Parts: sequence; structure tokens; C-alpha cells
Amino acid sequence: MKRNTGLQQISVSFVKGIGQHSIASLAELGIFTVFDLLEFFPSRYEDQTIRSFDEICDQETVTIAGEVVSLPIISFYGRKKSRCTFQIKADLYVIKVVLFNQNYVKNTIQLGDQVCIYGKWDSRKLAITGKFLGKDIKEGKASFQPIYSLRTIVSQKQMRKWVKYALEQYKNQIEDWLPESVRTQYKLPSKRETYQILHFPQQTHALKHGRRRMIYEELLLFQLKMQLLRKRIRESSEGVCVSVDKEEINRFIQQKVPFPLTQAQQSVLDEILTDMSSPYLLYRLLQGDVGSGKTIVALLCAYAAVRGNFQVAIMVPTEILAQQHFESFQNLLAGEDISLACLTGSTKAKDRQIILEETENGKLSILIGTHALLQERVKFCRLGLIVMDEQHRFGVEQRKILREKSSGQLPNILHMTATPIPRTLAITAFGEMDVSIINQMPSGRKPVRTRWVRQETETQVWSFLCKEVEKGHQAYVICPLIEDSEKVDLENALELYEKLKSYVNNVFEIALLHGKMKPQKKEEIMTGFKQGKTKILVSTTVIEVGVNVPNASVMVIYDAERFGLAQLHQLRGRVGRGAKQSFCILIGNPKTEMGKERLKIMEETHDGFQVAEHDLNLRGPGDFFGYKQSGLPDFKIANIIHDYRALEVARQDAVHLIDDGELWNNPEYAALLYFMEQNGYFDAQMFD
Repeated sequence: MKRNTGLQQISVSFVKGIGQHSIASLAELGIFTVFDLLEFFPSRYEDQTIRSFDEICDQETVTIAGEVVSLPIISFYGRKKSRCTFQIKADLYVIKVVLFNQNYVKNTIQLGDQVCIYGKWDSRKLAITGKFLGKDIKEGKASFQPIYSLRTIVSQKQMRKWVKYALEQYKNQIEDWLPESVRTQYKLPSKRETYQILHFPQQTHALKHGRRRMIYEELLLFQLKMQLLRKRIRESSEGVCVSVDKEEINRFIQQKVPFPLTQAQQSVLDEILTDMSSPYLLYRLLQGDVGSGKTIVALLCAYAAVRGNFQVAIMVPTEILAQQHFESFQNLLAGEDISLACLTGSTKAKDRQIILEETENGKLSILIGTHALLQERVKFCRLGLIVMDEQHRFGVEQRKILREKSSGQLPNILHMTATPIPRTLAITAFGEMDVSIINQMPSGRKPVRTRWVRQETETQVWSFLCKEVEKGHQAYVICPLIEDSEKVDLENALELYEKLKSYVNNVFEIALLHGKMKPQKKEEIMTGFKQGKTKILVSTTVIEVGVNVPNASVMVIYDAERFGLAQLHQLRGRVGRGAKQSFCILIGNPKTEMGKERLKIMEETHDGFQVAEHDLNLRGPGDFFGYKQSGLPDFKIANIIHDYRALEVARQDAVHLIDDGELWNNPEYAALLYFMEQNGYFDAQMFD
């Protein structure tokens, strides 16, 4: 028998003081039920505890109590704006009070009244600018005042009143889906106590206590969703099972791969091949720093799938990367009687038709391509493995389309990224996947020497660049390209190209590459650079992902402060591919402290995962990938950067509850299970 779904089913209109007009305003805030109202937590708190002057620092926001010693004076400025000033005596000081747009105060206070003021303290001027709290000093001791993020005409006072009424009316209907044993284990308050604490905290300690409860609850619920998805994916009865011949794989490695695999590469390869040959569907994220050797691992997995009589689809974000993968695979698979092709937007119609026909009838074993693989006409005969390179650039729908291109069984899926993702972000955004990490660089690699210089030293940088080219090396010169000002930036790139061309005075071949060029022209320029004919390549960030030119030893990045850390690290990874010493020069005059910090980090840090941690701390999880990552949750209170310990605990608990069946078998979790059922955690569409 199902129970009442509780506060999630009770309209907010039943809360005392909320009329029809207010209902519309609350709806704009996403508040429709009593549950929504109680879960609409304050974004911050104002500590209105009265402080003594020996505790106050300059420019600190504080509450001061004192006696009115001069009557308020109102002055008007602008349109309907006013300024109210008067003086109060507090301790031994006479304090100037400044209140903006609070005219009512003039008729509220008299000489000799005791008042409380909350605002910013200026110790030099002995002044406080802020808001009037009241005449009674006790009012100023109201401790923490909740401040809600309100975009409607709803006032802070109204919101506090409605939440207070809701807590009073429905306190006995607040159900706690965390078992008492869990709350005791982690010393967490009940759900009812948590609501009371978070909306109306009395002290800092209590507030921290309430936040701990909600942080754990948010992270646990999300991780439960991820683990359910993982379980569903792994246990899919329709998954492809590849018969992997490890002896054949080892033979191929010994005969065809021109370098020994690192221990990390071998370990990751073993993990993936084990998954491919198991009854469970492979659904794995392969992380590796730039140049760590992910491509060879992908090729070996593709080889295993083909030898197991299946087809392979490899999808990459750019045509340049698609062509590079194709050439690399073609060289390594020479003589192996394995057919492969490259399909992009610029593939000629005649070639495209042949590729489509051979993919559908099964003659083609490996198809490498861009978004062109998502076209309706692309159909596979027996797709066994999908590799998605730089997977964060593809949305959920795109992944789904590619997954459904094979009739019958679901293909194994390997996601790859050269963007090192911090563990906290990985288990949040990709918690449904198994994760493999290549954390070892090939032997003989030297860290790229990185230096930040000012724009004024440009000619010295050019001189150094030319000396490296004279040694037989090549160089990249990168201009930033920002969408909002694409035309201007393109002009800047052209200008830099002409200046640098004039500087080298035809001694070296120099070329310009940018996003506005036709694919054929891009390919022509990149081919010239890869073959060593072009010595210096001036480019926008079109070369960011995947381009591999081992002879390139210098990377110069203009306006480096306009790039994120992850992007700078990706660009730096285009050099240092060989045994020779390589250099990355960051040119920039950052105006912000964050900009300076980014460039200092690049100088001091070479490990991609450390760079990623810094990037996450500076920019936050929502901006880590350059945009809001699909599937990355928007937590109300939890923060995956600061709450990483709670995230690990929640994940471990979620794995235990799902994998051991505790969620279904232990009566203690009945309320949690019911909540999950009512909120669609087990709906099939959740997994699409």
C-alpha cells in the first residue's frame, strides 16, 4: 500500500498568508508545493549580532547599537533616490549613520532612542552605511537573518514569514528518508531540525550542522541515481560481448606498435578488454593527460573488436583530428587486412556513398569521423565498439543517436578525454561510468618549460622562436579567437601573421590557419606543417585538440590570460611530443588577479590533473568545460569542490546500497526507496 506522498503534493496556497497573487510570484521562483517552499534555502545569512568596537575591522559588515544624538536629515538625488544621515553614540564614539532609500526612519526615531544599524563599517570616517534594524536593541540580537535569492516582487520579510508559517503548519508531516542509523553514524540532524536550522539559524555551529545534513543528502541522492544508471547499463542483457584474443593483441603490439606500452597504458588496456569480453556492457571513461598515449589504447581496443568480428565507430570533434586518427590507424594497421575509412562534412559525395554502403553491409571494419557519423544515412551492420574522443564536446542526445545505429545489441562505449578531470568532478558528472586513468607519460618525455612574459617583450620572443627554428624545429604561434568578437580577432591574427612574416623576412616558411578557412585549405596548411615545409604556424585555437607534430618544440600563446587553464594546458600539449626540450611562452598583460594567478600556475605546474584541480578551484564546476556540462547537477547547498570528502562518502554509501541490495532489502531504507520511486529514480526515461 502506497503512502501519502506528503508535502510534495500539498499546494503552497494552503500555507497561511499566501494568496493568489503571491502564488504567481512564488511560481516564478519554482515554488509550487510546501516541499518546494521548505527546500528553497537562503543563499546567505546576515549575522546581526551586536559587536563591540574592539572586535570590528575596517570595511567589515557588522551590527552596531547606539543612542541617537542627532535627528535624521533626508537628501534627495537622482530619480526617487534618497540619503538619510544622522549620528549615534556607541561606547565612546560618535558614529555617522548613512541609510539609502529609507526615508521612513526620519519619522521613526527621536533623540535618545536606542537603535541598531547593520552595514559596512568605515573606521577612518567613523561611519556605518547600511540598513536600519530597529529601535529595540534586542531586535539587533536576532542573530542570523536568512537572505533568499529572490527575482520576483516577493520581499525577504514575506519569504521568511511564509517559511515560518509552513514550518509551524506542517512540522508533523515532514518525513525523513535518511534512516536514524545513518543520521546517528554521521551525527546529522533530522529533516525537521534541518529545515529549522537552515531557515532560522541561531548560531554558526548550528548552521554548519544543518548544512552538513543537506550536503550529504543531496550528494547521496545524486550518487544513487548515478549508481542505478551504472547498474542498468552494466547489466543490460542486450550488450555486445566481444571474444578477445589476448595472444593476438600481444602479437600485434610486439610487431606493430613502435614503442613499449607504459605500465599505465597496459593496465588501462587490460581493464577495457576485460569489460569488452564480459557479459556486462562496457561504459567507461578513459582519462589521460595530453600526450599520455590514449590513441594507441583506443586503436588496440578497436583491433580487438574487429578481430572479434565487430565494427568500430570512432567519433571526434574536428575534421583535423579525424584525419589524424585515420592516418595513424592506417599506418599501424597496414598489412592487417582491416578496412577503415574517414567520414567528415567535407568527404566527397562519391566517397561518402561508398563508405555508407560498406558500413551498412559490414565490409568496413572501422569508421572514423566527426558529427557526420550521426547522420541518419549512417548505419552499421554489427557495431561492437564506439569510441568518443573528447567526449565532453558531445551532448547526451548525440551519444544516444550513435549508440542506436546498430540493430540488435547495444555496442560497448569508450569515452576518452585529454582534458584531465579532477576526481570530484569525474565521479559527479560521470558517476554512471567506470573510470580508467593513464597517469604516466611515455619514457623520455621532458616537461615543457613554460614562461609568462609581458607583451612588451614580443620581439625577444620572436628572436628566441627563430633560434629554435634554425635548429631544425618548428613553432606554433596562437592567437585567441572569441566568438563575440570573431571579426576583430581574425583581423588581429592576420596582423600578427603579417608582422611575424616581415620579421622572419622569408628566411622561414610561415603560414596562417584560422576557423574561417575552407576545410580543404585547412588540410593543405596542416599537411605542410606536419611535413615540415612550414616552420612557423600562426593559428587560432583551431589546433587545440589532437594535432600531433613531434618536430614542433615552441608554443607561443598571445593574450594568454583570455584562455582557461585547461585550454592553455591543451595547447601546451601540442609540443613536447619528442625527446627534445620544448618551450611554451605565454604572452599577456592580465588586468585581474585571477588572470595573473592562471599564468603563474601554468609556469609552476606541468601535471594536467594538478592544473585541472587549480582550474576547478578558480572557475567552479559549472564552467570547468567551458559551458554547463550536460548531466552536471545544480546542487542547492552542496559544492563538489569544497565538499569532496562528503562526495566520496556519499558515493561509497550509494555503491553499497545499490550493489549489495541494501536499498531494497533493509526496511530502514523504506522511506528513501519510496521517495526515489515517487521522484522517478527508477523510470526508464531517466537513463536516456
